[in-house]
Amino acid sequence: MTVADPRHFVYRQIMNAESGVDTAVSRLAIAIGEPARTRMLLSLMDGRARTSTELAMLADVTPSTASVHLNRLKKEKLVRVSVQGRHRYYCLEGRSVARVLEGLSILAGANGKGFVPNTPEPLRKARTCYDHIAGAFAVALHDHFVQENWLISSPRESSNTYEVTMEGERRLALLGIDVTEVRTLRRRFAYGCLDWSERRPHLAGALGAALLKHALTRRWVARDLDSRALTITRLGEREVFARLGLRL
Repeated sequence: MTVADPRHFVYRQIMNAESGVDTAVSRLAIAIGEPARTRMLLSLMDGRARTSTELAMLADVTPSTASVHLNRLKKEKLVRVSVQGRHRYYCLEGRSVARVLEGLSILAGANGKGFVPNTPEPLRKARTCYDHIAGAFAVALHDHFVQENWLISSPRESSNTYEVTMEGERRLALLGIDVTEVRTLRRRFAYGCLDWSERRPHLAGALGAALLKHALTRRWVARDLDSRALTITRLGEREVFARLGLRL
């Protein structure tokens, strides 16, 4: 029987192969694999944010246990948290996390349940949020501006702060919004404000306020005298479709 010469068996080099990427993958797998954390992550795959209380209910754990789980998911950079008023909302850290979860869901043959808002329909569709537009209408505008590359994330500030591109400035000017004038205002220029009914961002800041003013002036929307609801007019529906290609 031939015995390997121990001088040619490099033990340390073989053991070093276990460090690095494989360790990180194992750590993430453990974080995702705990059933309560898995339920939390899957519930966030629709792109909407949820509070720790909602996630605790979905995961069927106590609020204190949910807090521990969410801290672990934040540590592993699987979720991030946004503070909106008195509430803290959690969402997936990014598209890469969503893709991993989607792949695992397909492999498992599971179908997740979508987010079902319980906000009254008039408020959910369009409303004011301080001095800017909120609701499904506002979220659709925000998404369109980002997808068309009119708005880009500011590299110098937080991830939910925006800058307007040259194309965006030109297209907004065609709508009747002077971006140069808006920039002169002594306030935060443009940022994503988490919409409490849609659980996705709408546009806030000076630019968001200018958009609301424009929509009211052009009679795209009309204020409800008894609430914060905004009614999207027939003219508004036609104009938004003609100028932006959005069907409301």
